Amino acid sequence: MKPTTAGSLWMLVACLFFALMGVLVKIGAEKFGAAELVFYRSLFGLVFIFLFARHRGVTLVTPHWRKQLTRSLTGYASLALYFYAITVLPLATAVTLNYTSPIFLALLSLVFLRGENRAILHFTILLGFIGVAMLLQPSIREPQWLAGLAGLLSGLLAGVVYLQIVDLGRLGEPPWRTVFYFTLVSTLGSGLWMLLHEFHALTLTDAALLFAMGACATLAQLAMTRAYGEGNPLVSGSLAYGTVVLASLFGILLWDEMLSPLSWAGILLIVMSGVISTVCAPGLAKAQAGATLAIREEKTG
Repeated sequence: MKPTTAGSLWMLVACLFFALMGVLVKIGAEKFGAAELVFYRSLFGLVFIFLFARHRGVTLVTPHWRKQLTRSLTGYASLALYFYAITVLPLATAVTLNYTSPIFLALLSLVFLRGENRAILHFTILLGFIGVAMLLQPSIREPQWLAGLAGLLSGLLAGVVYLQIVDLGRLGEPPWRTVFYFTLVSTLGSGLWMLLHEFHALTLTDAALLFAMGACATLAQLAMTRAYGEGNPLVSGSLAYGTVVLASLFGILLWDEMLSPLSWAGILLIVMSGVISTVCAPGLAKAQAGATLAIREEKTG
């Protein structure tokens, strides 16, 4: 199927569900810690992909278990840091910090994608980090700096994950197998963290909220996969920043999270940086699109 701009509009559907997932994580944080939220989120994805593999009759055994383990640990760390940032920071701030991954991917691409629009990549990296400084400096109180750094680190690790997934794809590892190991490691890691730290009993209302959180994440990934599969990768990558816009609106409407003008300017610079790097570095866009196709449960997965 030839990529079309209309196919890229599925990214807007993905943005809505990603933003709703962030809202549900923040609501869930009123009772549950970040470890519990990551556990239930990962468990939902693990069950889904396991049943999928059983239904298709495919094997989950991998000849590249070391690379799968490394990718899974990196993805788990990124997910845990992202969820922690959401529980502490304004929703718009946490989501924007996580969406710095294209900036870090551009930085990594200066090494791994030599020779392609290096001047543009240098410019977008500088622009993006100016935006980060503007976003963090005025809006985060001193006790929130740890969460701010966690959100930024989640973006860095997500950029690393993109490259790891591209590497696994070149080795012939199917996306669903990569997803399985990521959700398995995330479930085990967060489950151990949860048992050692804190655990809250579930009510029916809690179960419904956690199920909705997992469902939104999965629907978002399915829509994003379709956007990259049927749409133009450049258009899809640019539209992905709609999540930042929607998360900002939800934060204002639900929690009255009004950021300063300088913070909004920082968000705008980060979004511009990501869009410019996507449009002006086609190889970078292809790397990100190829990785995204393998992350049905990432950022969320």
